[in-house]
Amino acid sequence: MDAKTRERYTEVLKKQLLPAMGCTEPVAVAYCAAIVRETLGAVPESLRVQVSPNIIKNAKSVVVPHTGGLKGIDAAAAAGIIAGDADRKLDVLSDTDPGQYSEIEAFAETGAVTVEPLESPVLFDMILTGETAEHRAVVQIMEKHTNLVYIEKDGEVLLDKRGEARSPDGESEQAGDGMTVAEILEYIREVPIEEIRTLIERQIDYNTAIAKEGLAGDYGANIGSVLLQSAGPDAPVKTRAKAMAAAGSDARMSGCEKPVIIVCGSGNQGITASLPIVEYAKAYGVDHERLLRAVALSDLMAIHLKSGIGTLSAFCGAVCAGCAAGAGIAYLLGGDDSLICHTFVNALGIVSGMICDGAKPSCAAKIAASVDTGILGYDMARNGQEFYSGEGIITKGIEGNIKNIGRLGRLGMEETDKEIMRIMFNQPSC
Repeated sequence: MDAKTRERYTEVLKKQLLPAMGCTEPVAVAYCAAIVRETLGAVPESLRVQVSPNIIKNAKSVVVPHTGGLKGIDAAAAAGIIAGDADRKLDVLSDTDPGQYSEIEAFAETGAVTVEPLESPVLFDMILTGETAEHRAVVQIMEKHTNLVYIEKDGEVLLDKRGEARSPDGESEQAGDGMTVAEILEYIREVPIEEIRTLIERQIDYNTAIAKEGLAGDYGANIGSVLLQSAGPDAPVKTRAKAMAAAGSDARMSGCEKPVIIVCGSGNQGITASLPIVEYAKAYGVDHERLLRAVALSDLMAIHLKSGIGTLSAFCGAVCAGCAAGAGIAYLLGGDDSLICHTFVNALGIVSGMICDGAKPSCAAKIAASVDTGILGYDMARNGQEFYSGEGIITKGIEGNIKNIGRLGRLGMEETDKEIMRIMFNQPSC
């Protein structure tokens, strides 16, 4: 692999593997709100929050960390206004003082915040408008969680990158654009380990810490704990792999104040792509360098698959990460390129179609199911079994299958996404 291509893949990992605290959609609202306050130079007297319906879907049922247990977009916006540090981006709420919780709650509940759906051709779009008696600020984030595209103060445009937010063909620019599985595998074999060591070790450390917290505490539906308790003291590695990933989500969806390392803009996906592989490395005594390469492989496979779907969709992102984790396990345990690819395609053939109906405690169970599918895909492949072209949406070649899943998630589930939101918000079907 030439140096330029290798650097491009390393840069993708650097841009993707970011720290975040809490569900990334409400936290992105908090980040945007913090910029509104920063632009105004004061706490606004009113804050209008316009967000695309998918953001509402993903923020409706999760606890916003560092708010004293508050849920929803109004809480996230209030937290960003009162306590957010915009320089921390998706870690915007990490320095909140508990003494500010009452102030956050008051701002959220006294009518200062109004939340409205935003009609936009972009699935991830938010416009926040804050006003004081003397000043007005408008801030917009589009396409990705920290992609700041517009700032206006008192009618003066301070930043306008809205024309750059979308690619010429009208689809969102994704970090995985231009990737191939062949290049990913070549990169994983050849990249000097010191080039990715810090990134991947941080991902493992952060995500392991929140998973342990999820197992130790009482969060959501406690899917991770249920899996381990059901299996007993000698739980097999397959169960431990599912339980650790689920436990991280258990904690995260219920307001745990520990950061995670995200992938594809999602903490749940960052957890799912990494922790199952860690458990397999422990069980099989795999050396540390191979573990780091296996997790990096899983991350890149998830990014590549998700790039065709987009930031938000009715297609559950845990599927992408669970299938990628299966490929990472295949590499970890010595599988060749063919076995890794067959693992990935097998998994896609099983679980594709799981819906995303917002961020909430059941995400942990969906993660467990997705990891289980990734492992089954690997078990099939190492026993010489695979799904063949023409069977459902499966086609010949791994890139063709990735393309099919992108089409399914981005286009095929577009109406499904709308119907999910109508159901969630008790609206009649069209």
